[in-house]
Amino acid sequence: MNAAGFPVLSLITWLPLVGAVVIMSVRGDEETIAANARWTALWTSLIVLALSLVLWARFDPREAGFQFIENVPWLTDYGVGYKLGVDGISVLFVLLSTVLTPICILASWESITKNVREFMLSFLIMETMMVGMFCALDFVVFYMFFEGVLIPMYLIIGVWGGPRRVYAAVKFFLYTLTGSVLLLLALLAMWFQAGTTDISVLLHTHFPPMMQRWLFFAFLASFAVKVPMWPVHTWLPDAHVEAPTAGSVILAGVLLKMGAYGFLRFSVPMLPDASAHYAPLIYTLSIVAVIYTSLVALAQDDMKKLIAYSSVAHMGVVTIGIFTFNVQGIQGALYQMLSHGFVSAALFLIVGVVYDRIHTREIARYGGLADRMPSYSLVFMVFMLASIGLPGTSGFIGEFLVIVGAIQVNFWLAFLGGMGMILGVAYMLYLYRRIIFGRLTKEDLRHILDLSPREWAVFAPLIVLTFWMGVYPSSFSSFWDASVASMVQQHTAALSAPLDKQAAAPVSWPGSAHPLTPLTRATQRVTDRPTEGRDRSVTAETSL
Repeated sequence: MNAAGFPVLSLITWLPLVGAVVIMSVRGDEETIAANARWTALWTSLIVLALSLVLWARFDPREAGFQFIENVPWLTDYGVGYKLGVDGISVLFVLLSTVLTPICILASWESITKNVREFMLSFLIMETMMVGMFCALDFVVFYMFFEGVLIPMYLIIGVWGGPRRVYAAVKFFLYTLTGSVLLLLALLAMWFQAGTTDISVLLHTHFPPMMQRWLFFAFLASFAVKVPMWPVHTWLPDAHVEAPTAGSVILAGVLLKMGAYGFLRFSVPMLPDASAHYAPLIYTLSIVAVIYTSLVALAQDDMKKLIAYSSVAHMGVVTIGIFTFNVQGIQGALYQMLSHGFVSAALFLIVGVVYDRIHTREIARYGGLADRMPSYSLVFMVFMLASIGLPGTSGFIGEFLVIVGAIQVNFWLAFLGGMGMILGVAYMLYLYRRIIFGRLTKEDLRHILDLSPREWAVFAPLIVLTFWMGVYPSSFSSFWDASVASMVQQHTAALSAPLDKQAAAPVSWPGSAHPLTPLTRATQRVTDRPTEGRDRSVTAETSL
């Protein structure tokens, strides 16, 4: 299904780069360049959002497979192609990326005054990388987008961040890049074994059980850092504290979902035996993340650090849901990912509002803002309640479904995983009480201004989505119902298959009478060339 041949996914993916070229082509004084960069970035991101809404409207949720597929031959001899497509799991994350990008640009309209053109360029490039990663149906293409996200985010933290921005940016880059090296090795191993990097083929390729376990740890090393899971989460608080507000929004809203998406797209469906074998390990790490980071959040005196640790706890709930391997758990994980994308983004925007006015994130510096900022207090309350999972908001549905899925696995898993809801109430109400209530004693807070029309425009769509997801959840969950049911069914069938069938079937390439791996095929072309002194008895049909 490709909308009558129209390459809508390529357009959504690459259009931000067209806006980037327009921004780079403008000449003039610094003020002209800054104004052009802001408006071009905003209009480009809004056009991309409109196209993603068309994609969302034309998507058929009854189909479990990939839709809007675009497949262009690239490295044909090696089984690599430029292939894009979306299913029920990925289509809403494309929409999440395109919704948050214009919000980030609008939120940075007045706060970013240095190197505005480069800042907007970074965001447009990052939008291309995020959307491309969720649309990629080739492992090599996925890897390129997956790693490409690091560069603009590194620049956003390192150039426009706080006093310790260079330390935070380098730490972020090293943590995420180290795990990704193992992901590249896993990619090569799967390529050698299956003969292709086509994700739709790899999803139905059975790898040997021992190979699955090594691949699972390679995936875990990369995806766990991105989630982030305990104990490789320590880069996140530093990155959030030093990043500008828009950087924190896109980091919490989209980039943290990349690791969980990797588990859903690769680890669980491609490595069913290893996923089931190491599920207790994932449960243990997730429970520690939920309880430990929630307690750490209670001890924070910086607003951004508190919300950053809460993100680790919420993503721990997501990983529990993914590895329950049942429909309720995986659907709850997806709903929690989508809800956390909007709610955590809004909470960082909440912090950014007062930081732009007072230039401090220290909780003790505030108090009594309800007297001077009633609208701000109301908006803050909405997202605070959504974060703790109040019924009627988006945060409740995901956590409830994860607990339902977890209790089918083990009572204590559901109980300990659900502790995050109780501890979440503690640290979020603590934060809200310290900032909003109490007596207004600080002199500089007596003249603080309430939300501006631009800030209302930033928060309004997030408020609507928070209540929409909480009141009418099936309008979102219906998109991934078929895909999740198919994934669970295939996972169950793979676990029940005889062990002698769990070996990768080599790919039969067109025009060959026998199966060849890509490397063997490339070797055949070399050995077929007439070369003096070469032993012509060497056969090119030896498979590595």
